[in-house]
Amino acid sequence: MWDVVRRPESIPEWFPGIVSCTVDGNIRVIKTATGLEMPEEILTNDSSIHRFAYRVISPMYQYHLGVIDVIEIGPEDSLCVYSTTAEPDALALIIAGGTVGALEEIARIAEANSKVL
Repeated sequence: MWDVVRRPESIPEWFPGIVSCTVDGNIRVIKTATGLEMPEEILTNDSSIHRFAYRVISPMYQYHLGVIDVIEIGPEDSLCVYSTTAEPDALALIIAGGTVGALEEIARIAEANSKVL
């Protein structure tokens, strides 16, 4: 699973509603299916602890923090935890709905990639 989420540019492959993104240094700009562009700051991309953390820096958010942790359970088994905190609360609910689909897609891609190897 870590191989799926560690690449910041891969988010359109696994997060529902995100159709493209650009990455420049620690800034990622995602584009949604509705055409909305939202800048994000990548805070952590740490392969030693399998953590990817970012914050949306769009003015529509008072605060946002997204953290994806991939916890290795066994040689071919892992747990992916996607945590989101946001204000205002209504925007947190929108992101939370997307994270459910994102986790399902991350698992699907990881399983497909493991079968190829």
